[in-house]
Order: sequence, then structure tokens, then C-alpha cells
Amino acid sequence: MSAAGFAHYYPYGVAGAIVLLGVIGIAISRDLVHAVVCLSVCQSGTYVFLLAVGYQYGGLAPIFGATVHRSTPVVDPVVQALSLTDIVVSAAVTSMLLALVIQIAKRRRTVDPDELRSLEG
Repeated sequence: MSAAGFAHYYPYGVAGAIVLLGVIGIAISRDLVHAVVCLSVCQSGTYVFLLAVGYQYGGLAPIFGATVHRSTPVVDPVVQALSLTDIVVSAAVTSMLLALVIQIAKRRRTVDPDELRSLEG
């Protein structure tokens, strides 16, 4: 396989590495805030993956006018919309989880997951 062939798979490897780093960070986290940030990093890998799926080498923006011929390759606009939706969902999830961590810290006076093992009704 040529060097150009590897270039097509490079974004997928980067996306996998970002997700893997986020998952490892969540697994070894000793702080709830750190775990939330690692989850956000893990979600960032999905942006790279979605953009890699929708990218078209040599493609133009999906705006058709009088100057663009119909046979010209274009980038998939659906994947771009999904990436933007993923960013909004990630921001909402991160803010809700950080608000939950603040409430846990207020009630339990700790953000260490090991000290939160006993739940009371």
C-alpha cells in the first residue's frame, strides 16, 4: 500500500486514539471532574470520526451554483450536520455532568469515586 493509501486511514486512527485516551482516562480517574473531562475527550474522537467518514478528497463545499458542475465531487453535508449536533450534545452532557459533580461535592464533601461507594436512601 502506498503512502497515499495510508493517508486515507490516518483520520480513523486519530479518532480511535482519541477515544482510547478518553476511555483510559475514565478508567484510571480518581476525581469526578477528571472523569467528566475524559468523557469529553472521548466524545471529541467521535467528531474526528464523523468528519473522516464524510470527507471527500478533492471535494468542494456542498453549495451548488452556476459555476459548479453537477459531476463535481462534494463533501457530504449530512455528516457535517451530525458533527455539529454531536458538539451540541457533548456540551449539554458535559454541563449536566459537571452540575452533578458540584452537587455531589456539596453534599458529600468529596469528588473521589472511592469515597462515594455507600449510598444512602
